Amino acid sequence: MPAFSVEVPHLLGRDEAISRLSGFVEKVRAHYKDQVSSVKGEWTENVLDFSLTSFGFTLSGKIQVEEKFTKLDGQLPFAALAFKGKIEHSFATELKKALS
Repeated sequence: MPAFSVEVPHLLGRDEAISRLSGFVEKVRAHYKDQVSSVKGEWTENVLDFSLTSFGFTLSGKIQVEEKFTKLDGQLPFAALAFKGKIEHSFATELKKALS
């Protein structure tokens, strides 16, 4: 499976960034309700493991929250490779909103 990655810097510190991202999965589900289904997420300390299905493609990954940045590393099916840039942009936008 092809990988995609997004890194978003922040000045919040790890705990505040985690707090702001605690509802990230629900926000994605609500904001993209017409485009995504089967959105799942589970926190383990500072890492959110997630998966979602969009237009028949399942994406999965991890969002790791650190003191000065948040990094998302994900996997997407080969059939969705043409949308990699749009997917990265969408995740970057949503992470920036949540951390601002």
